Amino acid sequence: MESVQNIKQRFEIIGNDPKLNRAIEKAIQVAPTDISVLVTGESGVGKESIPKIIHALSHRKHGKYIAVNCGAIPEGTIDSELFGHEKGSFTGATATREGYFEVANGGTIFLDEVGELPLTTQVRLLRVLENGEFIKVGSSQVQKTNVRIVAATNVNMFEAIEKGRFREDLYYRLSTVEIHLPSLRDRKEDIHLLFRKFASDFAHKYKMPPIKLSDEAVNFLQKYRWSGNIRQLRNVAEQISVLETNRDISAFTLQSYLPVEGTNLPTVVGTKKTESDFSTERDILYKVLFDMKSDLNDLKKLTLELMKNGSKVQDINPSLIQKVYGSKDDSAFFDNQTRTEVIPTHTFAEQEEFNDDDNENYLDAETVEEEETLKIEAKELELIKKALERNKGKRKAAADELGISERTLYRKIKQFDL
Repeated sequence: MESVQNIKQRFEIIGNDPKLNRAIEKAIQVAPTDISVLVTGESGVGKESIPKIIHALSHRKHGKYIAVNCGAIPEGTIDSELFGHEKGSFTGATATREGYFEVANGGTIFLDEVGELPLTTQVRLLRVLENGEFIKVGSSQVQKTNVRIVAATNVNMFEAIEKGRFREDLYYRLSTVEIHLPSLRDRKEDIHLLFRKFASDFAHKYKMPPIKLSDEAVNFLQKYRWSGNIRQLRNVAEQISVLETNRDISAFTLQSYLPVEGTNLPTVVGTKKTESDFSTERDILYKVLFDMKSDLNDLKKLTLELMKNGSKVQDINPSLIQKVYGSKDDSAFFDNQTRTEVIPTHTFAEQEEFNDDDNENYLDAETVEEEETLKIEAKELELIKKALERNKGKRKAAADELGISERTLYRKIKQFDL
């Protein structure tokens, strides 16, 4: 049995993390057998190395090794790719085609991103795992194959099973032995080793001196999250190797090549609402409706009281005005023939143009008898005349005494032709 160190050198695996070493040890141990293996880990951690190790150390090493990316094959053609098809079985099938399981007979098939397989294909794969049988698309003849299956996924398989996206029986057939590869952020001591290896490779490739990181840059490199794992680290090393003329890389320079943590990946937001969420929204809606009803009733009371008193706003219950407007000092009254409306004084100061069309935005008071309306109008006219006489025609003083704005008084003077 080969040692872990020899396997690392043979397959160019960099790192001394205990979790990485354990994964390689398991691959070495299961290689001589024919049991199925499931390799798990995040995207970019190097899962494709494990099936290569298993195939190279197995008795199938002289057979074919085929790697299939299940997530890259369209759902409509994946059965044909894996199991083959007969001529005329579907549009475009101009000839009989052998599938991967037929071609790899006696060898190893690596099914990458196996969690992306359609459910119908999962049923076919389960049959291959159980008794080595498969049927080509468009055929009724059962064929036999002798292949070893090594699968890999970055999907949470238990969550996929719970949501009905992956068959539970297939999962247990695939994962006779499960090998987990740690993420790069869980191998902090290996990050700088990998970066140096990549920097050296790119320096040789592009025929330029290798880049070197400062101590601060190394520290930043090890603390960064590396959501894309080894693939992202390799990409950054290549960018810096090509673009930077200064081969001594500082932490600031390194940071400029990395996305801010937390912004390089989309955030998943749950959209499922619980019963308590709906209850809270319903309570809020009820409260808003009740508040609106209360405000409407208060406004109607204030309007009716104003119509009955036929006098200044100051004669009305101040608490009622304050309840409606929040401050009794910001209120004035305005009577327009059969309709009486309460308007804050500052409204007229802010609006240079105000006409009868604006009245449509206010609540109509309850219908009043024509005779009562005329009495109110006469009373208002009398009050305005008295205020003007006492203040010797000074509109500002008269308006203050009446408790209305000077602009409103000016309009009243024009309305009554005083």
